[in-house]
Amino acid sequence: MKYAKLTLCSEYEVGRIDDRVYGSFIEHLGRAVYGGIYEPGHPAADENGFRTDVNALIKELGVGLVRYPGGNFVSGYNWEDGIGPVAERPRRLELAWGTTEPNTFGTDEFMRWCRVTGTEPMMAVNLGTRGPDGSRNLVEYCNHPGGTYWSDLRRKNGAEKPHGVKLWCLGNEMDGPWQMCHKDAVDYGKVANEAAKLMKWTDPSIETVLCGSSSYGMKTFGEWETTALDIAYDNVDYVSMHQYHGNSDDYLENFLAKGVETEQFIKSVVSALDYVQGKRHAKKRIDISFDEWNVWYHSHGAEFEKWCEAPHILEDIYNFADALVVGEMLNAILRHADRVKVACLAQLVNVIAPIMTENGGKAWKQTIYYPFYYASKYGRGRSLQGLFEGSKYDTRWYTDVPHVDTSAVLSEDGETLTIFAVNRDLKDDITLQTKLIAFEGFAPVEHIALENADPEAINTKDHEAVAPVKKACPKTDNGQLDIPLSPMSWNMVRLQKIKN
Repeated sequence: MKYAKLTLCSEYEVGRIDDRVYGSFIEHLGRAVYGGIYEPGHPAADENGFRTDVNALIKELGVGLVRYPGGNFVSGYNWEDGIGPVAERPRRLELAWGTTEPNTFGTDEFMRWCRVTGTEPMMAVNLGTRGPDGSRNLVEYCNHPGGTYWSDLRRKNGAEKPHGVKLWCLGNEMDGPWQMCHKDAVDYGKVANEAAKLMKWTDPSIETVLCGSSSYGMKTFGEWETTALDIAYDNVDYVSMHQYHGNSDDYLENFLAKGVETEQFIKSVVSALDYVQGKRHAKKRIDISFDEWNVWYHSHGAEFEKWCEAPHILEDIYNFADALVVGEMLNAILRHADRVKVACLAQLVNVIAPIMTENGGKAWKQTIYYPFYYASKYGRGRSLQGLFEGSKYDTRWYTDVPHVDTSAVLSEDGETLTIFAVNRDLKDDITLQTKLIAFEGFAPVEHIALENADPEAINTKDHEAVAPVKKACPKTDNGQLDIPLSPMSWNMVRLQKIKN
């Protein structure tokens, strides 16, 4: 018998949801920048070369934070190449992805784009081929008011006021052998600590993110976190997580169980961070920056001409099943709002992204756009500590997978309750039996769902096969709310406090 029961009390919460969990990522990779957010000459381009049609979708998505410029790219990037007169900027071989980087878009263009789109910048520094000196110089360039070499150079380049970047990544995936100048945990911890120290001496108001493991499956996972963090603890504020889910064996039940791995990864990282805090008898708590997460497998193995500029690579065309897994990952992030303070859907445009474009043509929403959109719009406030009980199933890789995955958010003003739910079952309707405690006067106002009989259904520039549908609002009866969940579906139900 398949069933799902959820008990929610307005007074029992996980913690406040940081607005920065609805962030994303733009790397100099494929067409994320060139042909994505930036395409001079496009019919929709503004005076800066930014695509206004893309920007409209980004604003609708509610992205408030964007990580830049990488990613693997940053480990070989000389940020000085991307400032000053565009005609004088060098073209470089980009070793991370085997392309040519024209450097016509750089730090100042990115900051200008952030202002246009209303997003906050999250900058990454090169701790691969570079180190602490280049990192503190970039902070000075971005954040110091003036009167010094780098800050005055920024002003000369057209940005009179500081960019005011508050969040900084100390390199990227330095645990990975694929990374330029890959380091072990001790060497990385030392260089990250010194970089963070100099960067904070330059601007004490900034926060820094230490590289955690680049995936849950890394052999060094756990030991990497505890070793590097122990060295750099005093000068960092967050540790990163990166996770991408694939569907390599085309086993749908297994793929739809991927959310349990996200849940376990978060719990394991929290354990490692708390271990180091306890070991050091520290008052300061280190939280998580989940600054790369998504589904990624469709574009693996795609070929392109090496050393070309802005090739069509890593352009996953997402299907309906992918949207369900993205919904599960968002649920896990919300359930751990007390510790996950930053999160970046990787990436934003064209490269494993919710938004796709064609050069010179249209921009459109991929299937994964919608779970993020609704979470970003209605999943702000306080994450509630729900008590869940339900039937489970086993797969080839996972055991005790709940048929239904949920999260719940109470708005900041306490007037709106939003429940997100994914029914993983492929065949059966399941009713989410929800008991509401201390929600007097609340009534359902909306039930939105993503449903499709075809797990491989996709959206294209000309046809949207996967789109939200409005369902009949469920009824409440003496604090009991029964939410019908169609097979293989993502759902959002909103309740509002009715004013007399």
